[in-house]
Amino acid sequence: MELRFFRLDRDDDVAVIVFDQPDSRVNTLSQEAMREFATVLDELERDEALRGAVLCSGKRDSFVVGADIKAFRTFESPEQVTALIHEGHALFNRLDALNKPVVAAVHGAAVGGGLELILACHYRVASQHPKTKFALPEVTLGLLPGLGGTQRLPRLVGVEQALDMALTGRSVYAKPALKMGLVDALSHPQGLVAAAKAAVRGLVAGEVTARKAGGGAQGGLKGLRSALLERTPLNRLIYRQALEGVQKKTRGNLPAPVKIIETIRIGQEQGMQAGLEAEARNFAELVFSPESKALVHLFFAKNAAEKNPYAEAARAVRTVGILGAGLMGSGIAQVSAEAGHQVILKDRNLSVAVKGKGSVWKELDKRVGKGRSAFERDVIDARITAVEDYAAFKRADLVIEAVLEDVELKRSVLKEVEAVAQEELIFATNTSSIPIREIAAASRRPEQVIGMHYFSPVPKLPLLEIIKTDATPDWVLGTALQVGLEQGKTPIVVGDAPGFYTTRILALYMNEALVLLDEGARVQDIDRAIKDFGFPVGPITLLDEVGIDVGAKINGVLKAPFAERGIALAEGGEALMNAGFLGRKNRKGFYDYSSGKKGEKAVNEEVYRFFSAPRKEVARERIQERLPLIMMNEAFRCLEEGVLSSPRDGDLGAVFGLGFPPFLGGPFWYADRLGPRTVLERLEKLERDHGPRFKPAELLREHAAADRPFYADAASEG
Repeated sequence: MELRFFRLDRDDDVAVIVFDQPDSRVNTLSQEAMREFATVLDELERDEALRGAVLCSGKRDSFVVGADIKAFRTFESPEQVTALIHEGHALFNRLDALNKPVVAAVHGAAVGGGLELILACHYRVASQHPKTKFALPEVTLGLLPGLGGTQRLPRLVGVEQALDMALTGRSVYAKPALKMGLVDALSHPQGLVAAAKAAVRGLVAGEVTARKAGGGAQGGLKGLRSALLERTPLNRLIYRQALEGVQKKTRGNLPAPVKIIETIRIGQEQGMQAGLEAEARNFAELVFSPESKALVHLFFAKNAAEKNPYAEAARAVRTVGILGAGLMGSGIAQVSAEAGHQVILKDRNLSVAVKGKGSVWKELDKRVGKGRSAFERDVIDARITAVEDYAAFKRADLVIEAVLEDVELKRSVLKEVEAVAQEELIFATNTSSIPIREIAAASRRPEQVIGMHYFSPVPKLPLLEIIKTDATPDWVLGTALQVGLEQGKTPIVVGDAPGFYTTRILALYMNEALVLLDEGARVQDIDRAIKDFGFPVGPITLLDEVGIDVGAKINGVLKAPFAERGIALAEGGEALMNAGFLGRKNRKGFYDYSSGKKGEKAVNEEVYRFFSAPRKEVARERIQERLPLIMMNEAFRCLEEGVLSSPRDGDLGAVFGLGFPPFLGGPFWYADRLGPRTVLERLEKLERDHGPRFKPAELLREHAAADRPFYADAASEG
């Protein structure tokens, strides 16, 4: 038979099924691949000489990474989705019921549909390798596992562990997977297929026994607790605790986690078939939910942004110099070294630089056994050299400056670097607000000065805001983009202006929170309302975390351009800074940090003397309208002025850099969901009530007048 996605090899009485999707670095479970797999099962059933099979991947470091998400955009009705899910269920049920053992030999990522595929196999052998991992990440797309994962996983590892994986999307690596019963055996990568073949023959001969449903739960007191909870009426406690945890985390904004709990529970209480029916029904419903559509939009937007349109102009970067070894600089050093670059790390003296390098090692060490080996940790760490002067910067191809947000300091280090650097050095500043042209004014080669604005903590937050000027040549922009992509970042390119994009829209959002305090709102009410809206932290907490002094400095940069539009920035933040309130960094901010304990913090009542009005109740809906809308309106202005080149970049910047709720898709996607006319009407009312800072962007007026969404050509925007 002719196959495109699979190769069927034979070793005497054992078939080796190799999944190797053509023209792709990874395997995905497309409809075409699934239907071809059915013909492979036909062959296994037909050939009586074959006593069993091994299922493995033809990719170097990946098993199967899930379903083909592009198909989600072609679905026209829930009924169509349900039919496809039923087709997938029938295929995996057929694999599960096969009268010949099929052993999965897993090396690399088996996630989403890939994990569900191996759950339908009869035995699982995994490679002892950092890249081998298992996950059900569908919840991050606003969905639930749709190929039997909600039913087979809890039967294999227990309800508690299945709920944890399905509700978080977290990865489980090889050794923990063995301990929890997700896999049956481990092998070195080189001997993986041989070990799987031996398992097939052992299963046939009765010498190897596959783990039974639920048999993988760990023993001891923890295992006894799981057994008591899951096999007695106390199992209701598991679901109640899961629902309470979901409510606390999502604040009721995401339907998928609730559906996951419901679907697993139905399967456990009413049987496998009822559970599969619930899985198909709920999956189809979620595909058409606005939350899932927004999350899928971001998935494709992110993928589109992670391509370098200037790749041909980009120049190779071997050595990266980092100026500043604090939290930001050491984070940039880490991701640069992880990308394979040699890194020179400098600060005001050698001891500070060495301390920065030490903090990188600690972060790298946390990942050992979780996608990284100890050897890889040591290799990455060895790429970083702490230095006390500029001599080593002679060999740098790119220098990234991460010193304090002060234009004169940034100009000073730029001159010092250029005094020793090669002619083609690119100097990137990590400024969050100062126009690049103002820093570049001190350069002998201003066209080679560019902005690379990272977000803290750098190793965790994906966004990189690259700021170009009118003088930036393609080779400089292309090189900065390439380095960012190698560092694992999702880059957006924005134009040079005070605050660029992210800081500019964040500044008005944070300012509105201070205005609300001036009007009498309580600190905790503002934060709670915005967290309920979907932001991960409230604006007042964020100001404490970033630093009240940092916020005041940013306001100093943006004060004049906002004043030209009749917008006066609140003065409370500057007054607090002058009084010594800096936020968490000096344990003196809007919240009381004296206890040092985690959990909900008490408000520092002293801050209210810097805000004139007495405290009063402010409706949650008012807070949830004013703060997001002022941020969105400024995003529209950035697109109107050419600071942004596309709605896509605006959505990525707000979500991945500032925490705009992902399930809303970003300012532009959310505006389309509400309708530009509705957004315009709300802003016009806010302008009447509160003044010119809410004056609607002209671009929004144009879209509202034409009844045209920002994503008029959604396909081209990703």
